[in-house]
Amino acid sequence: MPIIAHTGLDVHEATIRVFASDPDTGTILIDQTVLYSESCVKKHFKKWSAKYDLRCCYEASGCGYVLQRWLSSINVSCVVVAPSLVPRRPGDRVKTDRRDAIKLSKSYRSDELTFVRIPTEQEERDRRVVRHRDTMVRRVVRTKNQIQKFLVSLGVKNPFQSSWTEQHRTWLKSLNFSDEDSFVLTELLEQLTFETTRLAAVTERVEEMAKSELYRDRVAKVMCLRGFSYVSAMVLVTEIIDFSRFASPRHLMSFLGLTPSEASSGKSRRLGGITKCGNTRCRHIIVEAAGHYRNKPRISSSLKKRQAGQDDAVIAHCWKAQERLYKKYWGVANRKKEKGKATVATGRELVGFIWAIMTGNFTQVEKSRPHSATKPMSVEGAKLHEALQVQQALQIINASDPRLVELMRERLQLSCA
Repeated sequence: MPIIAHTGLDVHEATIRVFASDPDTGTILIDQTVLYSESCVKKHFKKWSAKYDLRCCYEASGCGYVLQRWLSSINVSCVVVAPSLVPRRPGDRVKTDRRDAIKLSKSYRSDELTFVRIPTEQEERDRRVVRHRDTMVRRVVRTKNQIQKFLVSLGVKNPFQSSWTEQHRTWLKSLNFSDEDSFVLTELLEQLTFETTRLAAVTERVEEMAKSELYRDRVAKVMCLRGFSYVSAMVLVTEIIDFSRFASPRHLMSFLGLTPSEASSGKSRRLGGITKCGNTRCRHIIVEAAGHYRNKPRISSSLKKRQAGQDDAVIAHCWKAQERLYKKYWGVANRKKEKGKATVATGRELVGFIWAIMTGNFTQVEKSRPHSATKPMSVEGAKLHEALQVQQALQIINASDPRLVELMRERLQLSCA
């Protein structure tokens, strides 16, 4: 039976540092640097897999999952681990490629690593499109900031309260400067127009993907919640992919870095800010959507359109989210006087509702959404509503046995109109 070799791979753009040792004797089995190319990787790992039972691991990075797919194609076991959860000793201040590979090898053998879900090639391609849109948004914002800073350097102030409206853009085009300054402003405006056009094209592509058969149902469920559009829903779906891999909402909150940090010892308990150790893109989308729950619960026309055709349990859960998160936001905001913390706290609870909707784990959900709860009922309205219920009850009793109505009139002195 071949020796089981837990192999640590420290992957870089050009090279891969490989290390494996015998867990019983401590004998070094593999200690070599390999070029990061498909032919070279397959050549060396085929040779090593003939001698040992290779079980490889490497940290998730910008190199993606190409190496894992190369090794899987030659029947070599390989997993990708979460880099932020790799055990590290505070006193160890020496970092080299070989030491990193040794650390991964030992941690894998000790079962101290946390694995990440490896997406399919189609899922990874779709994720790249959604991430490319995020890059385009940052480019547009950067160009807008450049234009504003350019005008500030010339002492020109925006005469309007809002920026980048049609009126503001018309004003920018009407500005007259010297030849050099006019040239710079024209270049920046043309660059902004180009980037805005490209952003619209990428956004259209993302919406087409959201309406495809692969994502249609999952995106529609997320959009039933307040504050989500096609783009924001696609960010969650393409980044998380399988919500059922999280055993509870708390695990998903931790994955998104929305749980508070803690430094407790003995009798003291100290809570800090959120960990921010998870997926940055999803966390940004969640917090942005959480800001919508500062408004009173209501079903807008656009939300009603998005919820059309969805399961009653999903719609009822979304209404429950509005009621609870509205109370959560203002409960924290009024107590701590910090709306930023209130938004983050609301976003953390919003993750729980998203997890429930995507996994179907509902608890104490009403069968249908209460339509009358969108507006508070006045005292007169409540009395009228109660009188109508009494009148309907009397009509039902009168149809079944008129003598009961006469008896109720005598005892309760009620008049039936």
